[in-house]
Amino acid sequence: MKTLQQIVDSSDKIVFFGGAGVSTESGIPDFRSQDGLYNQKYDYPPETIISHSFFMKNTEEFYRFYCDKMLALDAKPNAAHLKLAEMEEKGKLDCVITQNIDGLHQAAGSKKVYELHGSVHRNYCMKCGKSYTAEFVKNFGGVPKCQCGGLIKPDVVLYEESLDSDCIDKSIAAIASCDTLIIAGTSLTVYPAAGFIRYFRGNDLVLINRDPTPMDKECDLVIHDSVGKVLGAITV
Repeated sequence: MKTLQQIVDSSDKIVFFGGAGVSTESGIPDFRSQDGLYNQKYDYPPETIISHSFFMKNTEEFYRFYCDKMLALDAKPNAAHLKLAEMEEKGKLDCVITQNIDGLHQAAGSKKVYELHGSVHRNYCMKCGKSYTAEFVKNFGGVPKCQCGGLIKPDVVLYEESLDSDCIDKSIAAIASCDTLIIAGTSLTVYPAAGFIRYFRGNDLVLINRDPTPMDKECDLVIHDSVGKVLGAITV
């Protein structure tokens, strides 16, 4: 923690790259841990359910899983989200790059957030393009339909879908130009997002994750602990 504080103190432009482990302390389950969604029992594997083809062919089953397990609308920002918002406000943090779709960074007050996998808070009609809230989708009951009769789809990146190219470009540019990159709460196994860190050219590469990752040996500082606990202890 002392080393991390020294890195933060000496940095002018920090970028934060986060995954599911950033939101688990807010009560949102991750995918790959022992208690994650991939280790729970459903009629179909979660990675199948949240694919584009499954969404189109089994829309009702998709929404049953999505509303039950991925729309955690009562979740509140934790110490990690709040500290990152404070770091941005005080000029230490350039941006947050997140693989999460829960919107908790914005709820905590972060302004510059690149959502690689989209957001549950943006939903649109596939027929007319009209926008709908996450609350509308959650409370609709069954498959949400637009006033025009079209199917409503969450603006989240499903398996078999591509990431937004503009979001990719901005994320890579931020990583390439920062002096410190803090990676947290991710197993670094989901590509292409996990590959973005190879663009880092700065001074300090920091990894905060509960479990070891394939990138541990490449980092300047590795802390195996709760993301909220570690970030919450930083002073800015």
